[in-house]
Amino acid sequence: MNVCLDIQAAVAQRAGVGRYTRALVEHLGKGRDSDQLRLFYFDFQRRGLTFVTPNLEQRAVRWCPGRLVQKCWKTLRWPPFDWLAGRADVYHFPNFIIPPLTAGRTVVTVHDVSFLRFPNLAETRNLAYLKARIAATVRRADAIITDSRFSAGEIIELLRADPGRVFAIHLGVADHMHPSDAAAVAVMRQRYGLKRPYLLTVGTLEPRKNTTFLASIFEAMQAFDGDLVIAGMRGWKYQPILQRLRSSPRAGAIRYLEYVSDEELTALYAGAELFLFPSLYEGFGFPPLEAMLCGTPVLASAAGSLPEVLGESARLIPEFDAEHWAQEALGLLNDDARRRAMVAKGRVWAQRYTWAETARQTWTIYRKVAA
Repeated sequence: MNVCLDIQAAVAQRAGVGRYTRALVEHLGKGRDSDQLRLFYFDFQRRGLTFVTPNLEQRAVRWCPGRLVQKCWKTLRWPPFDWLAGRADVYHFPNFIIPPLTAGRTVVTVHDVSFLRFPNLAETRNLAYLKARIAATVRRADAIITDSRFSAGEIIELLRADPGRVFAIHLGVADHMHPSDAAAVAVMRQRYGLKRPYLLTVGTLEPRKNTTFLASIFEAMQAFDGDLVIAGMRGWKYQPILQRLRSSPRAGAIRYLEYVSDEELTALYAGAELFLFPSLYEGFGFPPLEAMLCGTPVLASAAGSLPEVLGESARLIPEFDAEHWAQEALGLLNDDARRRAMVAKGRVWAQRYTWAETARQTWTIYRKVAA
């Protein structure tokens, strides 16, 4: 079997779909047996790949900018993807949309459909395109992979997809996520000037992550003499969120770090007193699992897939009531025995999510589609 994987997201994006695609490449390559896996991407600037590709065939288009071809796909539905990438038995598109294609079986990963459930939370420039193309993609796909059973149900309900073609495959958590030693935490604290105890959240600064509500929680925690640390890149509509943080009565104790490297992020998780994740919608949710692996107890909303993904290893709070969240957080901070129990349970739970298993199940879908 010959599989072609579109890895453009891995080249263009650090987080989100890019992260998923990079991890998939590494672990699909290790578990392919006699099957062939080809990686397709655009490389007009001839930078090459900066991540691990274990002896895999690469097909890079260097004669034309990728953005130009992608614009043609959106407007002209041309040129066919297989003209550029070559023939394959199965094509896998990990970023929601199947481009024009003349032949071959198709697998698409639709990570979630938050843009349909809550269009006001979606990025404006992508919303119209996704809404216009996603229905055709679902009709065209021989298999639809998604990140959770929750998202599978959403795809079936909102896009009327055939349940027999929708497959939930949980994602993995990075192998390097583990408790940092005291020295690494101390170095991280010094680098960012974190001299006091801190609460942590990690995620792109965008409406869906509900960071303004997090500020309200922190303001209600007057008994906590520490900081709120927010790590994540600026997303769409980040300006009102930053303004809310800067105008908070506790603004002096709110630290926005923007992007943090993987090595520093591990130490940042490990040094936190609690990890707070009041997201409005998640198709999976990496950060709470990463916090668990690094030994930090988690308080999260019960939105979207989080009850499925986090199970009973996090304290899930269904209401978006800042006072209630503050009471729960303060209660945990004052109960060392309960926190230790949550740390132990969370680490065991999060270890079940491995990219090796994600890749194994993905190969199973490829073979099912090719049969």
